[in-house]
Amino acid sequence: MTEETEQVQTDAGEHSADSAVDSAAGNPAAVMSLQPEQAAQMLADQSLLQVDAGAEAICADLLEHQRLRETDLHKAQQYQQQHGGQLITLLVRLGLVSERDVAEAQARLLQLPLLDSKDYPEAAPELEHVSVRYMKHSQLVPIRVDEDQLQVVMTNPQDEFALKSLHMATGLQIRPLVGVASEIDDAIERYHGGGKSQMQQLQESLGSEGVDDDDVEHLRDLASEAPVIRLVNLILQRAVESRASDIHIEPFENRLKVRYRIDGVLREVESPPASSTSAVISRVKIMAKLNIAERRLPQDGRIMHRVQGKELDLRVSTVPTAHGESVVMRILDRESVVLDFAALGFDDFHQQRFEKVLHMPHGIILVTGPTGSGKTTTLYTALSSINTPDRKIITVEDPVEYQLEGINQIQAKSSIGLDFASALRAIVRQDPDIIMIGEMRDLETAKIAIQSALTGHLVLSTIHTNSAAGGITRMLDMGVEDYLLTSTVNAIMAQRLVRRLDPKTRIPYQVDREFMQEVGLTDVADGDQVTLYKPGTSETNPTGFRGRLSIMELLQVNEPIRRQIMKHADEADIHQLALDQGMRSMYDDGLMKCLQGLTTIEEVLRVNQEG
Repeated sequence: MTEETEQVQTDAGEHSADSAVDSAAGNPAAVMSLQPEQAAQMLADQSLLQVDAGAEAICADLLEHQRLRETDLHKAQQYQQQHGGQLITLLVRLGLVSERDVAEAQARLLQLPLLDSKDYPEAAPELEHVSVRYMKHSQLVPIRVDEDQLQVVMTNPQDEFALKSLHMATGLQIRPLVGVASEIDDAIERYHGGGKSQMQQLQESLGSEGVDDDDVEHLRDLASEAPVIRLVNLILQRAVESRASDIHIEPFENRLKVRYRIDGVLREVESPPASSTSAVISRVKIMAKLNIAERRLPQDGRIMHRVQGKELDLRVSTVPTAHGESVVMRILDRESVVLDFAALGFDDFHQQRFEKVLHMPHGIILVTGPTGSGKTTTLYTALSSINTPDRKIITVEDPVEYQLEGINQIQAKSSIGLDFASALRAIVRQDPDIIMIGEMRDLETAKIAIQSALTGHLVLSTIHTNSAAGGITRMLDMGVEDYLLTSTVNAIMAQRLVRRLDPKTRIPYQVDREFMQEVGLTDVADGDQVTLYKPGTSETNPTGFRGRLSIMELLQVNEPIRRQIMKHADEADIHQLALDQGMRSMYDDGLMKCLQGLTTIEEVLRVNQEG
């Protein structure tokens, strides 16, 4: 038999099968006469016509659990009226809710288990009459056969057509479980495909040809194509899922490196191929409204993007390097920031003292520490705690990281002459009660802040030093007069961020007195042995840490401290006097948090050179 004859017979067979499916459509009795896979496919096709009866209930649940906003639901409904489609699918595709939010709502409503990706078995059953195409089409994956029961993870367990078709195709009772759509897709690929990740699948659609960096129009077209858009969206989505605070996209000679900063530590993740470097970076620059033709100078921009139902504010910075532009995106997740002293790591000892100086009618409160030590978040929390209708609060920041209800926030723009000093001069004429300055960068800014404090305003600001006592010597070094310093500064808080242990996986262990003396634990704990904790790993959290908290020291400026300032005492003398006056050092605060099981001794030593 020739190849042409075989092909004709194959085509005829497929035509015959298609005719059988067409004649069976709308005739439930005829469905049983079809081949099992044909029946399954026909019922799946019919499910596309089925109105999602559960959509209303899912939306109500999402609204009730504050995973969806009324305004966003109305937007999706309007889009559905104009373009069609299923409402829940549209909500996810428009980024108004996450796939996990929908899955959790389904699980609650149907009282079914929600299967996490880590709980999927290593291998799935081989089902002769259930094709991979059908699984992808219906977004389901069979994972286990238990006697006469087939466990199936589904995005929509209410899909009666899918349940019936699976029953017909396998002859087994179907037990539906709820799953996240992307995790189901990954499982199908792992079980029945080549085991490729989403990133690898997208790489295949990109192709391997390099791009001429000088061809700006081609770059712009390439960056606007679906594979590149999906690739960048996947990088952003994974960053959100990983709780990353920063995304680093760094080009090198033979590779493009992507790293996430998670809990203050950089971690390398799966990256796109080097051939896609120009397209990926151009896509980010287009989103940030930057000039993609300019690759010789640093640029700064901003992206407002919705990922998995979260409104993200991304600050984008590009700098030219030897092999292209390095891009860093700082993720400001407005919905996840918690302006609460206890959540930041304040215990009763520090919270009571800090709130006491916050409620003073005038003066200066400084928060000090290196870049990325949580100073701005502490100031926002302080402002939030004293933000009442009878107080006018104005801030000048660079940049405005989070928008606070009821507080007037000014974005400094040095390019047009609106720096901290000029903004402060205007603020004073706005009749404020409380002023927050993003950073005391120079003598002019410090002098205006001091003048504001002297005229009855409470001023909050940050300064870059390593300790609370160092804030005083830094101000003196800037040229601030000692008598002005002593009459205005109420308190200086120094802080660092340490990684917080995951309470579910942390592992306790005992240390003896010799170790206690070595690290200074004998100053904060009694006895010959104490219990400390170390991180324990799990599939969902391989590092054993979850989030960060502050360790701090609060120097309150009292009369003895003022006398030392007037003598221009050095930092060590002021620090020792503050300890004698009842200040708890940052290192001791870290040790106490180790004893409470909040962090590890290694974390405290990592961020604090003392001890």
